[in-house]
Amino acid sequence: MVKNQSYKIAVVLNAFKRTEYLELQLDSIENQTIKPTDIYVWQNSGGVIPEHLKSRFILAECSHNMGVWARFSFALNIDADYICVFDDDTIPGSRWFENCINTIKEYDGLLGTRGLRYMSPKRYHPFEHYGWGNPNEETMQVDIVGHAWFFRREHLAMFWSEMPSQDASKIAGEDIHFSYMLQKFGLATYVPPHPQNDTSLWGSLPEHGNKIGTDSNAISSNQTALSRFDIALQYYTDRGFKLYLSFNDRLKKGIVVGAGVRGNNKIRNVINKNERIKKIAKFILKKLERIGIHI
Repeated sequence: MVKNQSYKIAVVLNAFKRTEYLELQLDSIENQTIKPTDIYVWQNSGGVIPEHLKSRFILAECSHNMGVWARFSFALNIDADYICVFDDDTIPGSRWFENCINTIKEYDGLLGTRGLRYMSPKRYHPFEHYGWGNPNEETMQVDIVGHAWFFRREHLAMFWSEMPSQDASKIAGEDIHFSYMLQKFGLATYVPPHPQNDTSLWGSLPEHGNKIGTDSNAISSNQTALSRFDIALQYYTDRGFKLYLSFNDRLKKGIVVGAGVRGNNKIRNVINKNERIKKIAKFILKKLERIGIHI
């Protein structure tokens, strides 16, 4: 247990299509074992917030849908030690902030409740994932995190020290951008422990995440959005974003072609036993990437 008065944590929420869950989200945040000092809500055009909730947060109403990036610029106005940005489908357990504070003492960087390790520098799918959808007993280093981002306020200076591309998608890329920028400053991205037997420490309670996160408003269920995720990942890996899993690690797990994995155990066993073949395979795979077959 950590002392409440020792930390100033502010929260940023996004109000758009799922405002019917906003009250539940506010309740879960206000019931944290470490209370937030302030809650900020960025309201994109189209979101309707019940009037009786507006006294519980600082509201910024926008006449346009600014997508997923605006909340991180809104956060620049916050005076706090730490900031936690939540997606609108994320309801945290009561000790999520406590978990993050304890984790960031040892693992200084970006924390989140769902972390991905990519299998390909060109394709969003497939990936290994950790956090509320696949509980981890220990802190796990990953490529990116989502659903909730917990970070020191000064990390925002790193986020915005390099602007995203002018044609960056409104619905994708902010998560990769954040981890990419912190990596440039020598910091990594982590998922704090999500122990199987204690969901109070989780950044997203599964009974809500499984329901809300898979409804018709979920960005990840949209095929257009998935292609934007591919574009964003390739944009940053082309600029030097280093994936957690090495080429050899990814090769052992399966050869990634397009949006899926084609695993061939016989081929992998031969490759893994012979360093010379492994070098040849690496050369061939790079050649394949040049003609559009991405590994």
